[in-house]
Amino acid sequence: MATKKLYKSRKNRVIDGVCGGIGEYFNIDPTIIRVIWIILVLCVGTGILAYIICMILIPSMPDGTVIVEDDDDNGGV
Repeated sequence: MATKKLYKSRKNRVIDGVCGGIGEYFNIDPTIIRVIWIILVLCVGTGILAYIICMILIPSMPDGTVIVEDDDDNGGV
């Protein structure tokens, strides 16, 4: 079984791909991660610092890396 690694997204990128990468890693919509991040910024104030730390610590996805998405949508079949 291959281990799953956290990378900044190249496909779901708005600022630096952090939220997109986290969303791809946990297999959830990156928009949900972005909304949670905005709530952290507005309510707690730690979201900006956490995002900057993630920008530094989370590596970019290497060139040639293929993301295999596990879609359970069989078209209703």
